[in-house]
Amino acid sequence: MRRRTGILLGVLLVAWTACLPAAEPEPQALVRNTAEEVLAEVRAHKTELEKDNSGIYRLVKEKVIPHFDFRRMTRSALGRYWRRATEEQRRRLTRDFRELLVRTYAIMLLNYSDERLEYLPFRGKPGDRRVVVRTKVHTSDGSPPVPIDYRLYRNDQGEWKVYDVVVDGVSLISNYRGTFAAEIRKGGIEGLIASLEKHNRKQGDG
Repeated sequence: MRRRTGILLGVLLVAWTACLPAAEPEPQALVRNTAEEVLAEVRAHKTELEKDNSGIYRLVKEKVIPHFDFRRMTRSALGRYWRRATEEQRRRLTRDFRELLVRTYAIMLLNYSDERLEYLPFRGKPGDRRVVVRTKVHTSDGSPPVPIDYRLYRNDQGEWKVYDVVVDGVSLISNYRGTFAAEIRKGGIEGLIASLEKHNRKQGDG
C-alpha cells in the first residue's frame, strides 16, 4: 500500500516540458503550476531539505496540501463508518489522515528522479463543478507510462480542490477504504485513530 500511495501522491512533483495551450483550463493549470513550483523548490534546496526533514514537510504543507479537501477525502475513505464517528473523532481522523499523506508525499519529493508528467486533452465544460485532469507519468527507466487522474471539484468559494487521485485505475480513496474498514472492525473508530497516530509518530521518528 505504501508504494502505491507514494506513486499516487508523488506525481504532483513532476512537470511536462511540452508547450501547453494558452487558454489552459483552470483545474489543469492548478495541477501544473503546483507541480512546477514545488519541483523548483526541491531542485533549488535539495541538499538542505535532505538534511532537515522539517523543511520538506513545510514545503508540502504550504504548496500542495491547501489544494486538497482532506475532510471530504477522509469521509469518503471511511464510507459508512463516517456516520458512526463523533464530530471530534472526525476532526482527529481528518487531521491524522492529512498528516499521513503529508509525510508520504514529503518522502516521495526527496526521492524524486526524472519522472515527467504529460497532460492529456481536457474534457470538462465551463460550467462543470466536478472535473478530471488526466495525465500520464513517464519514468526515466523506459517502462510504460502510468495514467494518473486528478479528480477535482469547485467548492462554494469558487476554489478547485482535489478530492481523489486515481493511478492506473485505482483511487487513493479506495486504496485506504479497505484498510480503514479493517482497522475499525478490529478496534473501532478509536482503534483506527490510534493506528494512524502510531504510524505518523513512527514516520516522524524516522
